[in-house]
Amino acid sequence: MPAAIRHTLLSLRDLLVSFGPFVLLTVTLLALAYWWLNPNPPKHVTLATGPAQSAYAEFGKRYQSALAATGIRVELLASEGSSDNLRLLREGKADLGFVQGGSADAPSEVETAIESLGSLFVEPVWLFYRESAAKKVARTATLDAMAQLQGLRLNVGTEGSGVPILMGKLFEANRVDPQKITLSHLSQTPATVAFLGGELDALVFASAPESLMVQMLLQTPGVKLMDFAQSEAYSRRLPFLTPVVLPRGVVDLASDQPAQDVRLIASTTSLLARDTTHPALLQLFALAARDMHGPAGWFNRAGTFPNGEHSEFALSAEAERALQGGKPLLQRWLPFWLANLVERMWLALGIILAILLPLSRVVPPLYQFRVRSRVFRWYAQLREIEANHLDAPEDVTRFLQELDDMDEKVGRVNVPLSYADELYALRNNIHLVRTRLVKTPSN
Repeated sequence: MPAAIRHTLLSLRDLLVSFGPFVLLTVTLLALAYWWLNPNPPKHVTLATGPAQSAYAEFGKRYQSALAATGIRVELLASEGSSDNLRLLREGKADLGFVQGGSADAPSEVETAIESLGSLFVEPVWLFYRESAAKKVARTATLDAMAQLQGLRLNVGTEGSGVPILMGKLFEANRVDPQKITLSHLSQTPATVAFLGGELDALVFASAPESLMVQMLLQTPGVKLMDFAQSEAYSRRLPFLTPVVLPRGVVDLASDQPAQDVRLIASTTSLLARDTTHPALLQLFALAARDMHGPAGWFNRAGTFPNGEHSEFALSAEAERALQGGKPLLQRWLPFWLANLVERMWLALGIILAILLPLSRVVPPLYQFRVRSRVFRWYAQLREIEANHLDAPEDVTRFLQELDDMDEKVGRVNVPLSYADELYALRNNIHLVRTRLVKTPSN
C-alpha cells in the first residue's frame, strides 16, 4: 500500500476513534429524545363518521382524501351519528369523530379525555313536514311552533344520531309532551321513504346542507320546511344552539327556492379527538378542516369556520395553533414526515446541541494526544537508558544495542504527516543520545 494512502487511513482511524465517544453520545441522546417525544404519528387513524349518505359520511371521505396525501390512512367508521360517535370515542374504538352540539347527556359529561379540534360547521334542525298533514293542525298549513307537532307522526332519527336528545331538549323547553306525538326512530333513508309515501307527517334531520336528503327534500313539491320564529330565544335558552337564516333563493335562484327567508336553529358540529391521539394527527386534521370548512356556505361567511366557539369540550392546544397560524412554514416546503420531525424535535435538538458543543472542544485535544502519545511514550525509555548509563557506564555496548532496537521500532511507527516532525525529532534525539554514549569514556 502506498505510504500516502497508509498515512491517510491512519489519520481517519485516529479521527474515528477520537470522535467515537462523542458520536456515540450524540446518537444516544437523539435516540432518547426521539423515544421520549415520539414525533412521527402512526400511519393509521380511525374517524367515526355517520350513516351512509349523511353529511358526516361525505366529510369523512374528504378528510380521508386530504390525509392520504401525507401518507396517513384514515379508516372511516360508520355510525348512527353524533351520540354514537361520542360513545365510540369514550370507549376508545375511534380516534376522532364528528359530534353535534348538545349530544352529551348533561353538561357534567365534559370530560378531559376528549378534546375538540374546533367547530366545523352549523347543522340546522331541518324539520320537514307534508303540507297535507299540516292542514290537520293549522288552517294555513304552515308550522312555526313545536306545539303544533302534537298529534302528528314525527320521525326523530335513530337513538345514536343525537337528534332524539336534541329534540327532547326542544320539547322540554316548549313544555311539549312527547307522549302526544307519535315518534319513530328510523334512519334517514327509510324515514325519507316513509315520509314521501305518506306514512309519516314530519321528520327531522340535524345535518349540514351538503346532506343529499336535505337537498332533495328542499326541492320536493308538497314538502315544507318549518320556520323557527323563536330562533333567537332558542339560542338564549340552549347555549349550544345558534340562530341561522336560510336565505331566500339560496337553494335554487332560478325557481326562487325558498320563496322567503326561513329562520332555523342550528347546533354546531365539532371534530372531537381522544387526548391520546398523536399531536401531529391533530394538526393534520385541523389544517384539513381550515381548507375544507373555511369557504363561505349557506349559513356562514368565508373564514368563519373552523373556530373554537360553541364547543362543549376544551379546544386542543395543537388545534388552536393550527387554526390561528395555518400550515407551519417547514410543511410548505418539505415532505410532511421530515417537516414534522424537525418541528417536534427542534427543542430537544437545541438542548442536545447545548450539551454537545462544550464537549466537542475535548475532541481535538484528544485526537492530538492520541497521535502524539505514539511518539512521546518512547522518551520515557530514552531517559531510562540515559539514567542507567550514568549508573553503569561500563555497559555502553548494551545501552547502544537498546538504542538501536528503539530506533528500529520507532522507524515502524506511523503518524499522520502533520505530526511527522515530532517523529523525526524523536529519532534525532535517539541519535544524539547514541553519540553521547559513544563519546563518554567508560571507567
